[in-house]
Amino acid sequence: MTTPTVSLLARDLKCTLGVMITASHNPFQYNGYKLKDEFGGSMDPEEIAKIEEELKNIKEVNRKNLDELLSSGIIKYFNGNEYYYDYLKNKISTDKIKNANMNVIYDAMYGAGQNIINRFIDIKQLHGELNPGFGKNAPEPVEKNLTEICADIKNGNYSIGIVTDGDADRIAVIDEKGDFLDAQKTFALLLRYLFEKKGMRGKVVRGFSTSELIKKYCEKNGIELVTVPIGFKHISKIMITDDVLIGAEESGGIGIKGHLPERDGVFNGMLYLEMLAEYGKSISELKKELDDEFGKYFYQRNDVRTTEEKKLKTLETCKALKAGDEIGGKKIISTDDLDGYKFYFDNGWIIIRASGTEPLLRIYCETTTTDQTKDILNKTIGQFGL
Repeated sequence: MTTPTVSLLARDLKCTLGVMITASHNPFQYNGYKLKDEFGGSMDPEEIAKIEEELKNIKEVNRKNLDELLSSGIIKYFNGNEYYYDYLKNKISTDKIKNANMNVIYDAMYGAGQNIINRFIDIKQLHGELNPGFGKNAPEPVEKNLTEICADIKNGNYSIGIVTDGDADRIAVIDEKGDFLDAQKTFALLLRYLFEKKGMRGKVVRGFSTSELIKKYCEKNGIELVTVPIGFKHISKIMITDDVLIGAEESGGIGIKGHLPERDGVFNGMLYLEMLAEYGKSISELKKELDDEFGKYFYQRNDVRTTEEKKLKTLETCKALKAGDEIGGKKIISTDDLDGYKFYFDNGWIIIRASGTEPLLRIYCETTTTDQTKDILNKTIGQFGL
């Protein structure tokens, strides 16, 4: 069962709490708990902190016999997967997808998303079997982990490749040529589809490290744009209280109006299939339309493992940088410290921040050419001796 399914059940069954045991997109050694609240999204960090404090007070666990708990009704089994399948049927135009006769390949990354999409249409599924070690790789849908599905598409005849992470709340998309579609473009194409084709309205909420393409699209179409710190919990909080059309982060986590205040890779994968069926165009054609209208943007994130000493020194140096200084060979025009340190220059930006989930520095960069994005990233890493 996927993490978004747990969120859906917590909401629809009016549960006080939903608990998912998962390593998410991380290696299996990171196995832990995700707590979902009754509204169908991640529990507020302050509430989680209260639970953690309560756990410290538990000295002894009063274990009970499972059969007794089942017979008394305290524990009940529920087929959440079937509930989720029925839910998708009512939310996604599955008949339209079937009639489009698309050739789809899906990589489950040995995760919880396996054997869901193929309930609706015939697909080729990769890594759709039980493997607790995820094939010795982190089940994270980033470009470097997706060489197999990209090669299959290049050597085959596929309309789209869809990938979800270990607990299936994140998505990655590969176009019909076998080229990876970065999460920024994945976000932008869904936003355009919801706004222009489906006629949906509402605010757009984006993480701090998302593309300027989103800002340009919202400005042109009069859409209110809200920027929040990195982490979907910040997006979810606004989705609960406000009228939000779509909320997304740069790592492939996307929440959609009318679904959940939560990321859902499988739902978004099905929505992508619906989008292609509706437009009758390929992903590369749709991407080119965005590029022609708003210009090209090239984004990359580097995760740099380093010592704690170097990490702290880098962050201190970033804190002191100001307009007029240089980073990665580019003159800084302005700065923003909403989450980490963001530096704007003439044709792009770069962010340096400490990861909230792993012992490393994350460096994000976007410019108008691939080569320049890579060059600035490499020069920045060298500048800080990382």
